Amino acid sequence: MHRPIKSKVYLVGAGPGNPELLTLKAVRLLQAAEVVLYDRLIGEGILELVSPEAELIFVGKASGNHALPQPEINSLLIEKANENKMVVRLKGGDPFIFGRGGEEVLACREAGIPFEIVPGITAATAVGAYSGIPLTHRGVSPLVTFITGHASKSGTLPDIQWELLAKSNHTLVFYMGLSTLPLIAKELIFYGTSPDTPVAVVQEGSLTRQRTVTGILDNIVEKVEQQQLKSPALIIIGEVVKLREYMQWFEEQSYSSFDDAIALSTAFSPESSKYS
Repeated sequence: MHRPIKSKVYLVGAGPGNPELLTLKAVRLLQAAEVVLYDRLIGEGILELVSPEAELIFVGKASGNHALPQPEINSLLIEKANENKMVVRLKGGDPFIFGRGGEEVLACREAGIPFEIVPGITAATAVGAYSGIPLTHRGVSPLVTFITGHASKSGTLPDIQWELLAKSNHTLVFYMGLSTLPLIAKELIFYGTSPDTPVAVVQEGSLTRQRTVTGILDNIVEKVEQQQLKSPALIIIGEVVKLREYMQWFEEQSYSSFDDAIALSTAFSPESSKYS
């Protein structure tokens, strides 16, 4: 078995917060680590896997409230590795999906610190699975796009080509977009997405506190406000959301028959006159 080594930084994806969705390698590294720098959304169940002798350092970020700015996190990783310690940088989801893992890797490379990257289950795939929404489905959506919904200081979503997203006719997944949901819905409708397009907003996906609100672009903001959903939440937009009625399993809700699910899938197929 490959043994963790000192003077090295391991960027480890912690997945969506459910300890059972950690990789075996992630668990092994957490148990061997001498220093663990961890994010805000890392659950207690995951931190319990860390060796009691390890130094735990919280470096989490919330909107407008950073325990440490990113440059200081980079410096701390290098500092701890230079102390001849085996360092785990524990990041929610996957390090390379909106996790700024690339910045930390480049900082290690520049400082001459060896590093290793351990993928984690990103929020989109975890939430899709646990809410019963396949992000792609034959005859429904052959493509999926991941987008950050995190607003800039001006309150906008920069660098998003709304006209392309609005006319894409495939699944859109917005991370960190609960506060900007009104803007997302407004922009997509403005650029041509049907107001009747199905939407699901999932709070704390894969955890026991998971809650899902579904609607359409034209009413999802009102529904989310009524249900008082809180961050962290993921937004899934597209026809695949309709399949949740037949594929949900984690939340205690009524289930339709498997035959109905097959019928819906057939209705969405390329051969269907409705979608031809």
